[in-house]
Amino acid sequence: MASHHDQLLHTLTAAQLAAASRQGSLGNGRVLELEIAAWLHLPGLSELPVSLLVSYLDGNQSHEVLIDHGRLDMRQRILLSGVARLPVRQQLAAVELRLRSAVAPRSVRIEDIFVQPVTSVLI
Repeated sequence: MASHHDQLLHTLTAAQLAAASRQGSLGNGRVLELEIAAWLHLPGLSELPVSLLVSYLDGNQSHEVLIDHGRLDMRQRILLSGVARLPVRQQLAAVELRLRSAVAPRSVRIEDIFVQPVTSVLI
């Protein structure tokens, strides 16, 4: 997308980030891993391609990580989900979940947002 519009969906709280750190997902290699899903309704827009991403600060450097990309259905709804892997070298701050589209939506209705740390499963 050459020209794009970003819409803030959710800012991760200190409690959410602390939970992710306690789960051990901010450790070896300093990568915070989060499972993220967003159920969205964008009234008035059909079949528009959109992307879900996480933006964050690592010290003074800003970063973006793409989570998922898709196209709104005929009912103007979409589920975007995936695992966000956020490399961190300094201090993690200002972690935001954002919707990116080529056209600025008149409104974004967030039906649900799910954020949880990736937990390792031992077999």
